Parts: sequence; C-alpha cells; structure tokens
Amino acid sequence: MNDLCTDIGYKSINHYGEQLCGDHVDVVESGENSTVIVLADGLGSGVKASILSTLTSKIISTMMAEGLPLEECVSTIAATLPVCSSRGVAYSTFTIIHVINNDTAELIQYDNPHVILIRDEEYYDYPKTEMNIGGKKIYKTILKLRENDIFIAMSDGCPHAGIGTAYNFGWRWEDIAKFMETLAPAGYTAKTLSTILVDECNKLYGNRPGDDTTACVVRVRKREPMNILFGPPSNRDDEERMMSLFFSKEGKHIICGGTTSSIAAKYLGKPLRATLNFERSDVPPIATIEGVELVTEGVITVNKVLEYAKDHLGENVNYEHWSVKHDGASLISRLLFEEATDINFYVGRAINPAHQNPDLPINFNIKMNLVEELSKCLRQMGKRIKVSYF
Repeated sequence: MNDLCTDIGYKSINHYGEQLCGDHVDVVESGENSTVIVLADGLGSGVKASILSTLTSKIISTMMAEGLPLEECVSTIAATLPVCSSRGVAYSTFTIIHVINNDTAELIQYDNPHVILIRDEEYYDYPKTEMNIGGKKIYKTILKLRENDIFIAMSDGCPHAGIGTAYNFGWRWEDIAKFMETLAPAGYTAKTLSTILVDECNKLYGNRPGDDTTACVVRVRKREPMNILFGPPSNRDDEERMMSLFFSKEGKHIICGGTTSSIAAKYLGKPLRATLNFERSDVPPIATIEGVELVTEGVITVNKVLEYAKDHLGENVNYEHWSVKHDGASLISRLLFEEATDINFYVGRAINPAHQNPDLPINFNIKMNLVEELSKCLRQMGKRIKVSYF
C-alpha cells in the first residue's frame, strides 16, 4: 500500500429557475482499497433530470463498488430507468472515476465532457479506448496515479457557460483545461477547485445558469496525519497516558481547551502563553505552547469549526473567511479541511465545572455531539478518522 490518497470535492448549481439539480455526484467506498465516483447528468432539467441522474449514479456506483462489470451496470441502467418520451433515451450521461488501491484510476465516460487530467501542472492527454455497449459509445481509460494528479469531471453545463454572451459557442473544453492548469500550482483542495470552476461558470452565465452545472475534482496527494486533543480525561490518573499517546503520534498537533492546554504545557515542561489577538468577536483568542502547532479555546471554537465543515460540504460560501483569517476556528479549519488526510481525535470525558452553569448553553453532551458531528463531516470530506476517548 502506497502513501497516496485521493481528495474528492464537487459543487453543482441548478438551471436558473429550477429547485432541483439535474446533475448528481455519488462517491462510494468499497473497503479501504476502492473508491467509485460517478457524475451523472440527467436529460433536461428539473425533477425528471434529477431523478434520472440520481438513479443512474446510485446504480452505477453501487454495482461497480461491488465489483460488477461495466457492461452489466450499463445494461441495468437501460433496463431500469424509464424512456424519455420526447428523446427516446432511457438514462442520463455519466462519468465514472474508479480509484483502486490509490495507485490506479479507471475512467469510464459516456457523453459527458471528457475528464481533464492535470499532471505536472499541465494538461495531460491520456489514451482512451472506445467501446460499444448497448449501442452506446463509451470511452475507457486505465492510468497509474501520480502524486498531484488532478482529475476534473464535469457536466455539459461547464462548456455551455457563456454561450451567446461571453463566448459565441460557450467556454471551450480546451479553455477550461487551461484555466484549471493555472490553479494547479496553488495546492487548492478538490472542493476549492470545483468551487472555483463552477463559480466561474456561474459568472459566465450572468448568475442565471442556462443548464445544471457540476464539477467534480479528484486530487491525488500524500497522506498527512493530524492529531487533535479536546478536553481532559475523566480520570486524572489518565492524564500522563493521554498526553503520551497524543504527542507520540506522527503529524501536527492541535490542542483545544484551556484546562487541556494547561495539562499539555505541564507535560511538555513548556510555558502556556495566551495571546490577546481577538480577530473575531465570536471566537476566543488562541494561545501558544512550544512544540505544538496550534492551541485554541475548546467548545466555542470547535463549534465554529463544525459550522464551517457543514458549509464546506455544501455551498462552501464561508471559504473566503476561514481560508485567510487567523482566529482559532479558521486555523483549525485550514489544518483539518485542507492539509489533513488522517485525523486522530483524543477526547477527554471530564465534565468542566464551568459548563454546569444553567445559564450557559454548554454541557457535556454538547461537547460529545460536537466531536461526533465533526467526525462525520470530516469522513464525508474523505478523511480517515479515529476517535479515542479518555
């Protein structure tokens, strides 16, 4: 097993005036060694297109994750989905990226704009094998992955952007590839890259998209472990063991909570220095301990991180805040969302006496729920999560 992993992110915008998106992305993991990503574009827009694309992506991703052959997946879709009465076509177009053992990618493409591959920071023209399945022309490619490879799958809403306004014939596929080339050296996450591309398409549409528009990005990167300590242990006798396990782990270390950081400083024999840098009124200031990458307040800061995590999985509108700010929540968000691939939580079950004030909306259950919800969001981002309680 190599030390590579895949960072997956996507964003969609709806056809102007529609409540539902006619594109759908599904990501299914089959064990630790196989990930199937499907971007399906349903015919037309609105409810019918949304149903077609959702069923298509669900059927393909589930069947491929179970190891069934492509021919069987396509024939199942043809037999399952209703035929469009006006077009006489039974299913949506699709793009499949199947990542195996984090060292091989299998691309399967039917009628969507071809996947753009950025390798060594420039467009890479990969080979394609043409297949005919059920009368449909399908392209298949098998590639060995390299670190920093960026795969960009999209629905036809991307190259259609700007038709008749910014461009006579839309934003050409070749120009989209050049646009993404310029972003490759910046080291953006897959979610950020997909957001930048879709936002640019939205601008070209004059914020009134003439088609459902989706971009799905898969970025190959090295694994980056991260460790986060949140709260003191319920039994004081476990402090030494908790600190020993936390600091012995490879990767960067984040400490959340006043009491927790005091225990860590004592364990390390280093002073805990508070800062008075109130960058945001709703997030307490950070502190410093020599040898620790980041020291923050506890529940309030982590709650803000959870808010950013939920938004990051959705519209990603708060990116412009946490990507540049230097408050505790923004710094944690950058470390967890952008840098980390494997995150180890060390969570203390001690009950903070300060939180027992009935006038405060903080209690033990809220703290545990924060950890559970944040772990769930990070897993949805494709992170490997391990939570240890003390």
